[in-house]
Amino acid sequence: MSDRYDPSTEGARMSFDGRMSYIDYLHLDPVLSAQKPLSQAHDEMLFIIQHQTSELWMRLVIHELTAARDTLLAGQMRPAFKMLARVARIFEQLNNAWDVLRTMTPSEYTMFRDALGESSGFQSQQYRMIEFMLGNRNRAMLKPHEHRPELADALRAELARPSLYDVALRALAAAGFDLPREVLERDPAIAHAENEAVTAAWTKVYRDTDTYWELYELAEKLVDLEDYFRRWRFNHVTTVERIIGFKRGTGGTSGISYLRKMLDVELFPELWHLRTAL
Repeated sequence: MSDRYDPSTEGARMSFDGRMSYIDYLHLDPVLSAQKPLSQAHDEMLFIIQHQTSELWMRLVIHELTAARDTLLAGQMRPAFKMLARVARIFEQLNNAWDVLRTMTPSEYTMFRDALGESSGFQSQQYRMIEFMLGNRNRAMLKPHEHRPELADALRAELARPSLYDVALRALAAAGFDLPREVLERDPAIAHAENEAVTAAWTKVYRDTDTYWELYELAEKLVDLEDYFRRWRFNHVTTVERIIGFKRGTGGTSGISYLRKMLDVELFPELWHLRTAL
């Protein structure tokens, strides 16, 4: 007589003929068959899964940022707080993923690097969408996506919308803060430039948190998000340097030099710089 546990004795369904199963709901057949290494190198599977899972997490980031922006535009801050907190945690997850990729050595990467051709993370349309949504807007970055008109069109459509930070600044103005027209009526396709009036407004929020608690919480949610985003960029730099050194990227960028330039990009500059004056 077997003493092994049988879940069916407690009501667990064991037969799924004609019923939706876990595999069906998640469409795991196409997901798990999407890993198609082009070489015989053992570590190419790691490289593919690392980037595919990152793209899945980015898909969720876009979902959450879209909803957060919509709720902020509707004047509903508290639901947006939850979404922005989730985005920060997603970037924490993406940060942890670099630790797995760093188990691959330069010798192991060179065994399949040629198979990548000119493909590169630089060409990630979803990453570009996230940057655009957060306010790092640069029309030149549309070019790597022009070969896929539907992807380039989605990015152009995003450039026509206010960024997440633009929406946050509108919330500041709606609360009675006097922000200049060049901030509130700027062409949304142009990246926001640091503005003294914006810094002064956010500084007032931080100095009177009881009065402006929701704006204060919004500001901290944005800072938290950018904090994790910056860590992701930094970990990207160190991982690439550890694996390929100062070689050029497969997509033609300068590699480490390009990635280090990205470390200097500030998404919400006033929220960082006001801290010196507090």
